[in-house]
Amino acid sequence: MSSNIADLFFAQALKKPEHIAIIDRDGKQLTFGELANAVKEMAAYYHAKGIGKNDRVLVFVPMSLDLYIAVLAIFHLGATSVFLDEWVSRERLELCCKLAKCKAFIASWKIRALAFILSPALRRVPVWLGPKSKPVSSTHTPDTVQADDLALITFTTGSTGIPKAAKRTHGFLQAQFEALVDKIQPQPSDIDMPVLPIVLLLNLGTGVTSVIADYNSRKPLSLKPERLVEQIRAAGVNRFTSSPYVLQRLAEYVLAQNIDVSFRRMFTGGAPVFPREASLFAKAFPNSESIIVYGSTEAEPISSITATDLVDKQRKGLFSGEENIANNGLNVGFPYRLTRVKILPITTEPLSFASEEALEQTCLPVGKIGEIVVSGPHVLRHYVDNPEAEKLAKIFIGENVWHRTGDSGFFNTAGELFLCGRCSTLIPFPDGYLVTFAVEYALSQQEGIVSGTVLHERTNVFAVIEATPHADKKAIQENILLHYAYAINAVYFIAKMPRDPRHFSKIDYGKLNVLIQQGQLEDLDL
Repeated sequence: MSSNIADLFFAQALKKPEHIAIIDRDGKQLTFGELANAVKEMAAYYHAKGIGKNDRVLVFVPMSLDLYIAVLAIFHLGATSVFLDEWVSRERLELCCKLAKCKAFIASWKIRALAFILSPALRRVPVWLGPKSKPVSSTHTPDTVQADDLALITFTTGSTGIPKAAKRTHGFLQAQFEALVDKIQPQPSDIDMPVLPIVLLLNLGTGVTSVIADYNSRKPLSLKPERLVEQIRAAGVNRFTSSPYVLQRLAEYVLAQNIDVSFRRMFTGGAPVFPREASLFAKAFPNSESIIVYGSTEAEPISSITATDLVDKQRKGLFSGEENIANNGLNVGFPYRLTRVKILPITTEPLSFASEEALEQTCLPVGKIGEIVVSGPHVLRHYVDNPEAEKLAKIFIGENVWHRTGDSGFFNTAGELFLCGRCSTLIPFPDGYLVTFAVEYALSQQEGIVSGTVLHERTNVFAVIEATPHADKKAIQENILLHYAYAINAVYFIAKMPRDPRHFSKIDYGKLNVLIQQGQLEDLDL
């Protein structure tokens, strides 16, 4: 039996060739049968250009019909697709090229022209191709693909350091595919708008129609929710899968315009969703089930909770910034049934255990904040050529692997997982930690504040605030220093809080530190 992930798509094409597979931003569509023919033609073209099994191919194509034809053709050949986000910077592009060591580069002629001028790393890639195929005289029978063969390389955001190249084998993609199918439970009648590119691959393997959202992830602020509504209504979209940012913008528009948009189910992930946003989703889409998924590049899903449950379970003191800081955290629900989740003491050192029992004995008790570690068939085992990253992020016990998420959290007595943000952002405090993640939520609830966080330098703990236009900054400063007198020593303001480039939903702490070093903070006391 073939392990090629593309075979899942071809099976659907045989089963329902007339069913629509993808509708692009302009309304152009391909059926599963038409897409399968296009994929085979593209695979023959790539093979004629010298691409074969195990070759790495950098695909720098926007989310489109062309992207999925290219990726499926690469899978079909047994080659490896190296996927870069649309928002990639020149520096990140250079670094990822060095990490991936590609044989071929696929992009539009404009991107190739710019790359030739600006990217020494890409100039060293031997084969350059456009996203469109050209007729070739013969077809190609692909080599057999094994479960351990490398299918896809994606990169972590690198927000806390150098991006890591995630090694997604065909076997791993199969396991991740099965886990997500189990969680999403796709139906034959589903028409999904997946803003997250990897989800569209899942749809192709389950026979679900996908509508590519008219959204440019390189320019998140240019999102036009009215255009999404037009697409949703024109195609009859009944499932929506996106980052919290996109879903929030859509929900705000729906409420402001007092229009009816409903889905069978909505899925959002990639960044924290707090009760305020969950309440917004429930109000904007009252007839839709909204599911918030917690996961990472290396493990998806880890846990989930519905928006209504999150709102209902919000308890007094949660995100309040009160002195009972050990219990501050965001409820991310119960772990997925195939994901084993443990809480280990926080350390920056590598971890190793002689047995599962030894790991279990080290785990922290209920209510204690530590690092979230996960294991399961859909948990990534390796990075590409990066033993140092594996040493820090993985715990190998026999054939099993535990992934250290770098996230902090704890369990309650009911077995629900609570997220406390990145381990690196926790601030040591008497009797535990000051959970910056919780304080950020409390700050965002205050009048005049768009976004805020707390950072520390030695014994100095200070807040950094992005205020709304015309806000009374002096009043904000006084209120924070009064409310957090036990912890925060100073309050500074920044014109625009930097956001993560992938989902535009989380604070980019690395970039924030750079802005601070550049003197971009406003000190009202000066």
